[in-house]
Amino acid sequence: MVESVYKFIELAGTSKTSWEDAVVNAVEMASKSLRDTRVAEVKDLDVKIEGGKVVLFRVVVRLSFKYNPDKD
Repeated sequence: MVESVYKFIELAGTSKTSWEDAVVNAVEMASKSLRDTRVAEVKDLDVKIEGGKVVLFRVVVRLSFKYNPDKD
């Protein structure tokens, strides 16, 4: 059986429509350059407010991916 090692990074994703879309944006963008992304854990949620209205949703996610030092 082959053992696996995973590395974690934190990313901030944004969306004008929802926190869910902000998570999707962060994960999909990171997956373009990281191999074998596995789990994203939402750490923080916040919003930007202008003129009393929410204009931007932001999430901080902790993302894991399979670590292979020979290929990094």
